[in-house]
Amino acid sequence: MKLSILILFIMLSNFAGTFGQNTVSEDDKAKYIKTITERADKIVATLSITDTSKLQKVRNVIRDQYSNLNDIYAGRDSKLKDIKQKNKDDKAVRDTAIAKENRSTEAALTKLHKKYLSKLSKYLTPEQIEGVKNGMTYNVLPITYKAYQEEILTLTEDQKKQILIWLTEAREHAIDAESSDKKHAWFGKYKGRINNYLSAAGYDLKKEGVEWEKRRKEKANSEKPVNH
Repeated sequence: MKLSILILFIMLSNFAGTFGQNTVSEDDKAKYIKTITERADKIVATLSITDTSKLQKVRNVIRDQYSNLNDIYAGRDSKLKDIKQKNKDDKAVRDTAIAKENRSTEAALTKLHKKYLSKLSKYLTPEQIEGVKNGMTYNVLPITYKAYQEEILTLTEDQKKQILIWLTEAREHAIDAESSDKKHAWFGKYKGRINNYLSAAGYDLKKEGVEWEKRRKEKANSEKPVNH
């Protein structure tokens, strides 16, 4: 049984697979724990935690979250496979059962999400929790928020606030997503909403993008060392 679904889930791979607790070897389980622990270590390293005991506790909370999320998705995949096999000749029944299972998965994710943030809040400040969320989602929120402001220099404070609200909402979904692609897909969905919002406000996003690229090239050229 391949471990690729596990690595993909924690944003370190582009492959897919299934982690079935009853069929994975002890060696594979150990590799999986090692992988998600290392991923959690990288996130915790950015939080400026000086207390070693506290650092390990936070690391373990993040590690366990990856494992718990994987359990939910592995369970869903197993049930969906069973549903499709049992109802392969009855599309209506199959689709109804699939929809029900997906709703059940969403409910489980919502519950786990709340418990996770509650655990983090016992050890971390709101700013540090922001760091954890960004670490679990490739820092897409701060990178994208900065990019919008650099691309469109005339954004109002209200527009900046709305952009940040939507990117934050996207991140809350992306934290629980099962793969790198699906994490990025959440941000893509909300960036589409943001772009529509800015277009409705009168911005020509294509033109703004061209002008931004010009500024970036000019800055890059100005920073090149001069040979005498």
